[in-house]
Amino acid sequence: MAPTLRTARTGISLFFFTNGALFAGMLPRYPEIKAAFEISNTQFGFMVAIGPVASMLASTLPAPLIRRFGAQHVALGGTIVMAAAIALAGVAPATGLFALFAAALAVAGFSDAIVDAAQNVHGVKVEDAYGKTIINSLHAFWSLGSTTGGAIGAAAAALAVPLGVHLGVMSVVMVGVAALATWLGRIPGHRDHEEGDADVATAVDPAPTKLPKGAWGLVLPMVALAVAGALAEDVAANWSALYLVQVVGVTVGVGGLGYAVMLGAQFVGRLLGDPATDRWGPVRVIQVGGAMIALGGALVVFVPTVWTVMLGYALAGYGCATIVPAAYAAAGRLPGLPEGAGITLVSWLMRIAFLATSPLIGSVADLTNLRVSLGVLMLGGLTVIALAGVVRPVDDDS
Repeated sequence: MAPTLRTARTGISLFFFTNGALFAGMLPRYPEIKAAFEISNTQFGFMVAIGPVASMLASTLPAPLIRRFGAQHVALGGTIVMAAAIALAGVAPATGLFALFAAALAVAGFSDAIVDAAQNVHGVKVEDAYGKTIINSLHAFWSLGSTTGGAIGAAAAALAVPLGVHLGVMSVVMVGVAALATWLGRIPGHRDHEEGDADVATAVDPAPTKLPKGAWGLVLPMVALAVAGALAEDVAANWSALYLVQVVGVTVGVGGLGYAVMLGAQFVGRLLGDPATDRWGPVRVIQVGGAMIALGGALVVFVPTVWTVMLGYALAGYGCATIVPAAYAAAGRLPGLPEGAGITLVSWLMRIAFLATSPLIGSVADLTNLRVSLGVLMLGGLTVIALAGVVRPVDDDS
């Protein structure tokens, strides 16, 4: 079948879906993994930080790999390695070897950083070929993939499917989908590896250039906004299932649905985010999003029943949908910065900030309890409201 723009968009959308689903399948089963290794909340917080630490180490690799082999080939190769690592993580708890599980998480996080950069590079190329904005819908497919992976993980937990079987089968299936996505994602008249890849790949280098004087004062508020908005996603990935099981008292299968609910709401929010931003402007949309995160956090902390917690997760997921994309877009438009430098800095500094969030939540939970520690959702929502103005376009005086 000859490639077309429609098939190329389908292919890259499937790739974002696959990337979201792969890691998400394991997250609803974190309570089982925590219990298998008999670790505290603080230790659990450090455990889930292994992936982000490894992703930091991979940050210098995507650009040269993409320039050498092409974005699609790098994304597929990284997905294969990531899937193998997740399958290995699935069998580690049964062996009791925490070091094996930690190594698998590190390899998965390392590979994920490479895949994330490569799929975004190819997504930009498909968008350029289309001649209209599609990047937000691509990220919506990542959210949809995460929702699907989380739902599958919750169902596997409810049915007591062995973790190794669940993650092994899911890894094989997702590699197959990624291979199909790579074939479909070909752009008409474009080879995967050519000079255009080098042009786009410069945006993923972690240390762009020396910044002009005063640039840090513009970038850091955007980083703070992005971190505050992404806290909801971080809580969903690492703590939602544990909270539902330990505090609300649901089964592991039901607890795993918390992540799927939050990411499903984020998927809807991202689909509706573009028209909402066009109509009301990014500042107002983000302020409303911050209020939804804060309200959702209040429901989670103060009314810990299964329905109110799920509603709280949904509100937080919908509210955070447009915050990180808006921060990236605003950083990309900062005057006086080299092309790609603003976005790269925000992404780089966000990764550094998130190295501390889960260990901090775990430590607060051990000193107090999980309800107190998840109050970070309310704090994040209020911070979003306070910082929403940093995404206002430079020529917008309103």
